[in-house]
Amino acid sequence: MVKKIGLFFGSFNPIHIGHLIIANYMATQTDLDEVWFVVSPHNPLKKKSSLAHERDRQHLVEISIKDNELLRCSDIEFYLPQPSYTIDTLIHLKEKFPNYRFCPIMGGDNLKTIHKWKNFDILLRDYDIYLYNRPGFDIDKKGLSDAKIHFFESPQITITSTYIRNCLKENKSIQYLVPEPVYQYLKEDNIFG
Repeated sequence: MVKKIGLFFGSFNPIHIGHLIIANYMATQTDLDEVWFVVSPHNPLKKKSSLAHERDRQHLVEISIKDNELLRCSDIEFYLPQPSYTIDTLIHLKEKFPNYRFCPIMGGDNLKTIHKWKNFDILLRDYDIYLYNRPGFDIDKKGLSDAKIHFFESPQITITSTYIRNCLKENKSIQYLVPEPVYQYLKEDNIFG
């Protein structure tokens, strides 16, 4: 049997409970066998200067999910050319794990800009995409009739990593916004300060 892996791409700068809710929903309430957090060292649509070091972000993901056997953390993009492009990562993973079927997980807001992504036509043609709703964004399915997009109404919490970083800069509490191990780690070593 081919293992079906959901790939949840992101900077996770830092990871927060909103990320974990979506990942856990996809791992437990869809036909995916596992969900891998793919920590992006540099998203081409974000400023690299605002990112904590990729190994620090990877560590925060790992300590957040260590007790969940359905969630994994991948540093695969650390070894690929930067900035990271989803299609390049997917092709690389397909070569490395030929018995796995990889399915990108993304928020519905990404459909608005997916035409700007590198080789987006190949992405839409060759991969099942697991799309979760994003509050405040209507999903526009125009021109996507041939794409293999699966829509899900996962629970949402309106938290952003930017909000958490701003709280840290202003010495405000982030307790309950991030997993407890991340909260404890950032109390000792504020990598965003």
